Amino acid sequence: MGYVGQHGVATLRRYKYSGVDHSLVAKYILQPFWSRFVNLFPLWFPDSSISSFFFDSFNWFYSPHLDTAPPRWVHLAHGMLLFLYQFEALAFGSTAMCGKATFWYWFIAAVPFYCATWEHFFTNTLILPIVNGPTEGLMLIYLCHFFTFFTGAEWWAQDFRKSIPLLNWVPLVPEVPVYGIALFLMIAFAVIPTIGSNIHNVYKVVEARKGSMLLALAMLFPFGLLLAGVLVWSYLSPSDIMRNQPHLLVIGTGFAFGFLVGRMILAHLCDEPKGSLGKRHNCEPSTIALLWLAIICYICAKRQIFSIILHEDSALQIIFAFVIPRIAIIRD
Repeated sequence: MGYVGQHGVATLRRYKYSGVDHSLVAKYILQPFWSRFVNLFPLWFPDSSISSFFFDSFNWFYSPHLDTAPPRWVHLAHGMLLFLYQFEALAFGSTAMCGKATFWYWFIAAVPFYCATWEHFFTNTLILPIVNGPTEGLMLIYLCHFFTFFTGAEWWAQDFRKSIPLLNWVPLVPEVPVYGIALFLMIAFAVIPTIGSNIHNVYKVVEARKGSMLLALAMLFPFGLLLAGVLVWSYLSPSDIMRNQPHLLVIGTGFAFGFLVGRMILAHLCDEPKGSLGKRHNCEPSTIALLWLAIICYICAKRQIFSIILHEDSALQIIFAFVIPRIAIIRD
């Protein structure tokens, strides 16, 4: 069975987007800029190609493990690309030198996005308040990149009392890097209030429709399970995958996140029946097979089964390389 049935195709053709942006910065500054800047690129130019390719390429080339500081001009380029990226569909942030906190920076970007999509599923209108992530949030990120161009990435990784001399009087506080404080402030004053607003708006719609809020919250279960699984994996990984292969973990988790968001958006646009997983086809055999494959991979990695097999195979190859007799060349 495909992703979209006949009912979904017919509904998709009737769909009309509805959105409200109350941001004053977007209304008076950014939207006039976007309306002029978008004319510089042809219509066939694919979304997110302007900046994402160069952004990820710079980040991977100069900091493959996200544990070293790239040249300062990279941060300037990142800030400029993010500024251009605001009129596109998606944005990424740099987490160089953040170590295991890299996952949490991905977390504070993914959770509001998923909850906003979940809210849009019920309200049918994307509501952006006066201060929101797509506008002021991204502005804060690229301003931080511009700031890092002048200070260097080390400014974020050292103790806050050293980076901000005005705070060197703070006593009885252990050494805390600046990026750790920034992460805490973003979670406390941006992510949590945004999630609370999303839940409140969904609650009003569900109550008006005499529906079940528990069923609505159940749609968040797959995403919560993904976050919990990745978090446990990153902290219990024997090879410390978050520190040694951060790109692999974040990009892989991003693909899974995109899959979940895409299914919810598709269910909304096509008016497909929703269940605890957001869409009836989410429990199709292929999805269940992928779940079992993930469980098997985890068990094999935990017990180091593949490592044992590879070790034995390598040993056998070495043995046979010395015992196989030389084959004589037969000439006519």
